[in-house]
Amino acid sequence: MTKHVFVIGLDEFNLRELQTVHNAAEYEFHGLVSYETMVNPPSYPMAEIMAEARRTLTEAPSVDAIIGHWDFPTTSMLPILRREWGLPSPTLESVLYCESKYWSRIAHQEAVPECTPPFQGLDPYSDDPVRDLELDYPFWLKPTTAFSSYLGFRIDNEDRYREAMATIRENIHVFAEPFDYMLQHCENRSALPAHGNGATVLAEGLIGGHLCTLEGYVHEGDVVTYAVIDSLRGSNNVSFLSYQYPSQLPDGIQNRMRAYAERILKHIGLNQTPFNMEFFWDPQTDYIWLLEINPRISKSHCPIFQMATGASHHEVAIDIALVRRPDFPHPEGRFPMAAKFMPRVYGNAVVNRVPSAAEIEAIKRHHPELVVHVYVEEGMQLSELRAQDSYSYEIADLFLGGESEQELHEKFRETMQLLDFQFSEVLPTNYG
Repeated sequence: MTKHVFVIGLDEFNLRELQTVHNAAEYEFHGLVSYETMVNPPSYPMAEIMAEARRTLTEAPSVDAIIGHWDFPTTSMLPILRREWGLPSPTLESVLYCESKYWSRIAHQEAVPECTPPFQGLDPYSDDPVRDLELDYPFWLKPTTAFSSYLGFRIDNEDRYREAMATIRENIHVFAEPFDYMLQHCENRSALPAHGNGATVLAEGLIGGHLCTLEGYVHEGDVVTYAVIDSLRGSNNVSFLSYQYPSQLPDGIQNRMRAYAERILKHIGLNQTPFNMEFFWDPQTDYIWLLEINPRISKSHCPIFQMATGASHHEVAIDIALVRRPDFPHPEGRFPMAAKFMPRVYGNAVVNRVPSAAEIEAIKRHHPELVVHVYVEEGMQLSELRAQDSYSYEIADLFLGGESEQELHEKFRETMQLLDFQFSEVLPTNYG
């Protein structure tokens, strides 16, 4: 029988990705709350969003699964809605341990202290944030709940600290208010740390090295990691350049990361969900640092898996939601390697030219696997882009396949030359 699968924030691109999964004809996919409502809106009116989701589900003839691939608040909506519809789900409390970077660090310190940098939770509304600070400079400062490095700053001195804290204080409500709304739906609030809320700010010591992401799932308490993806950053060592699969890290390092992943996930009680987890490996010290846990698949990796394994790992999210053990990845891809590239501009300017659909189609005659998402329009200021990191503007996403890492990067640079984005000023980029 057809399974009715509801997808929070479903858009046309991810619908096409969902339709690549094995046995896709067995599913009927339905959007649950619009993409525009869930992805980069100016605010999240959670009571209205949840009411809309409940109306859609109530009117549906059948609800067999509810899934999502976007960051918070999608990830926190899932356990609430699944619980209300009697569907298998991780607990909201275990998901909030992942959503809150501060609470997550507390759990890391308890379960994998050797992977945890020094950290501190701070109140952005304090009368004297400098007096409250216990960490030495330099460190990272970021909201406890956000994504894509939004409002994240490297702090090297007191002036920078005061400036960054003022910026965070002015904007943190965008995620703090929906986080505190979700917190009210906990059935066991005592399972979470007593200190901290949506408006907490995390300060943590600098960590670095080779960054990678583990993709996996927890099924009936069994933690499985099925892929490791390398994350390459640009010259500022902050802004991402590409995600590449499969990882080039030594097998021994990957296995140590898998063991740490199992330890922390069992500690916070996360179950019946996909996850992705970011780690650094410092080859000079051989330290492995845990950065963060996300209780979902990475949407950025879906086309990568489609190119390199033959199907999007939306398949994993569907199987777990239907209480089936996934059989993923498949050895059916067109390329031995695949990557997502994030072309960036370091500085603000007016966009003078973007490639047309016809130009993109012409490039695809040379690279048929190419997928391009353009995020800018002619005449706009780059500063109008939402949810950017604090140091660059991501103007597009490109997905490409190749025989090697070198070929992938050559394809990326060649494709960006052909796309020919133009701006009102000559600015540094990560593709020039």
